[in-house]
Amino acid sequence: MVHGAVAQLGERLNGIQEVGGSNPPSSTKISMFFIYVLQSEQTGQYYIGSAKDVSVRLAQHNAGRTPSTKSYRPWKLIYTEAYDTLSKARQRERKVKSWKNPGYMARTLGFGS
Repeated sequence: MVHGAVAQLGERLNGIQEVGGSNPPSSTKISMFFIYVLQSEQTGQYYIGSAKDVSVRLAQHNAGRTPSTKSYRPWKLIYTEAYDTLSKARQRERKVKSWKNPGYMARTLGFGS
């Protein structure tokens, strides 16, 4: 037999059913999309991309599954930005990629020297 506060709580909850909210759980799930900047630990070169799960994408880059980054492994994640839609993330990715000067990109995004 349970005594004390736990027993009192159990007595109060006995017979009470859980009532779901007006929003089903799937409608309240928030999806985020990211742009990310990787830096090659071998050469110092940058790579800019977008993904829903940055940690999975980094693992793919480091496993050699991306032809354009395979030769420059290993990569480290140095920057991310979050967006509520994939289209906004891709639009920002294109903007960052248009900054051809790596020094300008690093200063503008706030990393590097």
